[in-house]
Amino acid sequence: MDKLERLLNLTAALLHAEIPLTAEELRDRVGGYPDTKATFRRAFERDKDDLRSMGMPLRVEPVPGVDPPVDGYRLDRDEYAGTELAFEVDELAALHLATNLVRLDGDDTALVKLGAAGGVAPANSLGRVPFNDTLATMIGAAVDRRALSFTYSDVERIVEPWKLSFTRGHWYLSGFDRLRNDQRLYRVDRIEGDVSLSGPAKAPIGDMNEPIDLRGWELGDGPTVKATIVVDADQAAYARHILGDVVDRPDGSVTATLDVRNIDAFRSFVLSFLEHAEILEPPDLRDDFVEWLEAQR
Repeated sequence: MDKLERLLNLTAALLHAEIPLTAEELRDRVGGYPDTKATFRRAFERDKDDLRSMGMPLRVEPVPGVDPPVDGYRLDRDEYAGTELAFEVDELAALHLATNLVRLDGDDTALVKLGAAGGVAPANSLGRVPFNDTLATMIGAAVDRRALSFTYSDVERIVEPWKLSFTRGHWYLSGFDRLRNDQRLYRVDRIEGDVSLSGPAKAPIGDMNEPIDLRGWELGDGPTVKATIVVDADQAAYARHILGDVVDRPDGSVTATLDVRNIDAFRSFVLSFLEHAEILEPPDLRDDFVEWLEAQR
């Protein structure tokens, strides 16, 4: 997690706080801080200074019901919203252009509140980002450290959300799946039915997979399988370009070990080499692949 993302998460946590939150509570909710207490305190102090330098009305108040007294932090929503903003005509034009180039599904309420005249025809959008109540529920749960309940691949899940990402035209949810007892990545539009809150999150926030960094065979809900393939010499350069981390063999071929969670995507990747690629390990994955190929005849 980079510093900008951490500051955004910290701002959201402070805004949603019903009572002042201690530094340790913010550390658990926000994530991305160093592990040791001393380095955490230094990073947290720098983040507080950064928020204040951006004009954030950061309040330091005693946490109620704690003895001896402990300082807590929050952002007052009314102070954060501030008074009515006044923009010059050229500034409003720039805002109007920006909101039309890429916009969330919804209305133009925010732009009108900033002072834009109603009834202005929208510009041609370069892109549109889908957004709905389900995504709003997920974002709120991630900020408030609440678990979510939903059905995915015909299985009822309880997931502690860590992050939502919009990549390649789809929203992805990264979090801790209690059923799998591991981190998982879900494509939100493949969730079946409603999404509801399911109590407080318990697991610490871990390292988050970014969908844009993952290949097709890594985007799945199944357990991770370490698969080793060999690619012939005449396709070795292409395999090296796609995979990066390969092992050269004396005959010019290369081997690579992949983390496979999506078997269908893995099959498609192996088949892209036609007869020039072979699965070496594990044996059951190799046997399943051969059986699947024979069934296609």
